[in-house]
Amino acid sequence: MKKMLRPTACAVLVLMPLASAPVVGDKLPPLWGYGVKTCSDFLTAAQGWDAGREPESVEYRRYQDWLTGFVSGLNLATGKDVLRGADIDGAMGRIRAHCGGNPKDDFFTATMDLVRMLSGLR
Repeated sequence: MKKMLRPTACAVLVLMPLASAPVVGDKLPPLWGYGVKTCSDFLTAAQGWDAGREPESVEYRRYQDWLTGFVSGLNLATGKDVLRGADIDGAMGRIRAHCGGNPKDDFFTATMDLVRMLSGLR
């Protein structure tokens, strides 16, 4: 019978190469998913969420899902709660505030602004 790795061990094994990957110049490794979408796109989804419009509400949930996966991965990789007890709805609100002032940023940048502010990560 094969011995299975715990989910935490699997996440660390997956995320460790990312943490140690060199960044050439100012170029970041490739990002995928909703993190690469613009804050402007996110704000459109958030406004639709507020108004209860179905297509935008589904889109808003996708941003929320991306955020929960990203934060979970960071939590596992760092061994700490990078949001310091903040819930996902609160995090979405803070990201929304960032995006309101920086509509050309991407969702990843807005997320990292929040994570850096709360956790002290650089």
